[in-house]
Amino acid sequence: MSTPAEYYHSLPPVSKAYGVACLMTTSAYYLGLYNLGNIALFYEDVIKRFQVWRLITNFFFLGPFSFPFAFRLIIIAKYGVSLERGPFDKRSADFVWMFLFGALSLLVMAAIPLLWSPFMGVSLVFMIIYIWGREFPNARINLYGVVSLKGFYLPWAMLALDLIFGNPLKPDILGMIAGHLYYFLTVLHPLSGGKYILKTPFWVHKLVAFWGEGTQVNAPVQSDPYAGVAFRGRSFRLNGTRTSPTQEEAQPTGRPNNSSTDGVAFRGRSHRLGGQ
Repeated sequence: MSTPAEYYHSLPPVSKAYGVACLMTTSAYYLGLYNLGNIALFYEDVIKRFQVWRLITNFFFLGPFSFPFAFRLIIIAKYGVSLERGPFDKRSADFVWMFLFGALSLLVMAAIPLLWSPFMGVSLVFMIIYIWGREFPNARINLYGVVSLKGFYLPWAMLALDLIFGNPLKPDILGMIAGHLYYFLTVLHPLSGGKYILKTPFWVHKLVAFWGEGTQVNAPVQSDPYAGVAFRGRSFRLNGTRTSPTQEEAQPTGRPNNSSTDGVAFRGRSHRLGGQ
């Protein structure tokens, strides 16, 4: 059994960085190091006072210390890590771009007064659940040891649980919209014969390479992004155990294998925050 330190160092870099940033944001709030109003998303302050950091900082507050907060961190640690080690293995730049595209989509939706929320981090976390459910549609999920369902239905089960517990549904729905938009543009639309229009920008590759301690960056190769299958499904349970996939569960999900993104990655290495 690994120690907490060994588990932390074994986590892939992107999910680890986001989870730690969310934990530090809430911890700093409880220590009185800042006021929540200084990091919340207020477009008036962004436009009139040029407080552009609000476009970023609002995604790192997942709520005060509570069971919902802990559950959201578990989602990042389980489903975010599962995505980063599965369909996004050796594709760290693509995984970062998934987060960036989801955040940009949520910011656009938040510009509509009816859909606005001061903190969009909960929606970004729910986007992870939605994309995981689409990438692992046949994985068997044991929900609280009571209900067994396929991974495809996990976002809807989480939505139903929030409805039962009286939690707001708007953040969940916005996260599902952002997740479906990303999955449609990167998987469904190309597989139906459409053009692959959401290729990871080269500057994201350079950023990830810099973060990865100087990994060499090559210009993306223009090749057929739809040849092959990136990964095969696996079976996971919420209690952290993993079972061997059945023949049905091991079928490919159909994600296009975008070979242009394989050249820049962390190669499965674990990195501490701060570049150490």
